[in-house]
Amino acid sequence: MSELLPYGNVGYEAFLIFLSYLYTGKLKPSPMEVSTCVDNVCAHDACRPAITFAVELMYASSIFQVPELVSLFQRRLLNFVRKALAEDVIPILVVAFHCQSSQLIAQCVDRIAVSNLDNISIEKELPHEVADKIKQLRRKPISEDENNTEAGDPLREKRIKRIHMALDSDDVELVKLLLTESDISLDDANALHYCASYCDLKFMSEVLSLGLANVNLRNSRGYTVLHIAAMRKEPSVIVSLLAKGASALDLTSDGQSAVSICRRLTRPKDYHAKTEQGQEANKDRLCIDILEREMRRNPLGGSASITSHTMVDDLHMKLLYLENRVAFARLFFPTEAKLAMDIAHAATTSEFAGLAASKGSSGNLREVDLNETPIMQNKRLRSRMEALMKTVEMGRRYFPNCSEVLDKFMEDDLPDLFFLEKGTPDEQRIKRTRFMELKEDVQKAFNKDKAVINRSVLSSSSSSSSQKDGVGNKLRKL
Repeated sequence: MSELLPYGNVGYEAFLIFLSYLYTGKLKPSPMEVSTCVDNVCAHDACRPAITFAVELMYASSIFQVPELVSLFQRRLLNFVRKALAEDVIPILVVAFHCQSSQLIAQCVDRIAVSNLDNISIEKELPHEVADKIKQLRRKPISEDENNTEAGDPLREKRIKRIHMALDSDDVELVKLLLTESDISLDDANALHYCASYCDLKFMSEVLSLGLANVNLRNSRGYTVLHIAAMRKEPSVIVSLLAKGASALDLTSDGQSAVSICRRLTRPKDYHAKTEQGQEANKDRLCIDILEREMRRNPLGGSASITSHTMVDDLHMKLLYLENRVAFARLFFPTEAKLAMDIAHAATTSEFAGLAASKGSSGNLREVDLNETPIMQNKRLRSRMEALMKTVEMGRRYFPNCSEVLDKFMEDDLPDLFFLEKGTPDEQRIKRTRFMELKEDVQKAFNKDKAVINRSVLSSSSSSSSQKDGVGNKLRKL
């Protein structure tokens, strides 16, 4: 379908509605699951899913040259322009531009020109000629006094734009250099708002780590950084901000929270989409769950213990437990586990492989770092344990349902541990260590099978379905 479209996007449901009209001459009602949002208090008369669905039908009608439908959806979009938020008018203006609907363009340009939508969003998200027209309409004659007081503004805007260009280039050193060369701060440039909209997680984390910006700062429209991140619907950005102290309770000037913003952008089809264990979770649902969990979270409530009471108070045993818990989290809940590990920076620490890593099957020593003192080794292991503990803590905080599944899965192994808990303390420790190492072997075997399947899929598409069934069987056995 995308090959037929010179511009825009037409979803599956919108295309079915369009085809139905071509065959029957009657326009079916818009399906609720793709033309409404999951905000219970929304009237759905101008929310983003309603607008997006009408935009898709406008694209289809224009590209396939069905004039009566073009006229119908143009009127429908004109109605949206009067009710929608300024940022939601942008996709309407874009489709009007591509479909050359002059009346719709004029209405959208006037609506955005008088709104408080910032120039950065206008420049980034609209065609160049349309953005220029809006900025021209915004320029008004000013008195001589106003001209004197705002004489420095062009230079200030230029410096802010240079900071934004540095953010676009993902160069944190250049950002720091620009900050030292001028009196413009990250907050003056709304740098975190900009990053939340347009930068990737890794670079945004670097900017956050500078500690030079307020994560709860409001921009000229009264939006916090978290509000902007909610509009982007990227779980990793939302979790990064929450981990740095962003408040999920802050409201916009029209009374919206980050979670209500997210809900008004999410279709029921996406929110209620089912995913199997091992599949990537739906980002729309994930963002809402994270924000709702944060709003419900009791800051005084202690987190549940992350180690089983059967585990002895021993560094190696704690590490073995945590490594295996995180490993199984990555198997069962890959998206959630990756988010938690990224926030905890677990990838920056080396994995603890257990006793088997230092000895071969014959008991002979393998390669060891002769320069590593016991103190250095202890520091390395504790650093890894802290990263894993933070990973589990992030999981409990933002993904409680996943954590409950992992709790049950880990607890299911306790009878085996009790059975092995015989003999001297040293014998018990060796048995428990061996038990946990066997679980590691299961994970390694699964990874090998998965790699073989992936290679087979590339060479033979006909065998892919049966291989996926094999992976599903292995997951059920785990």
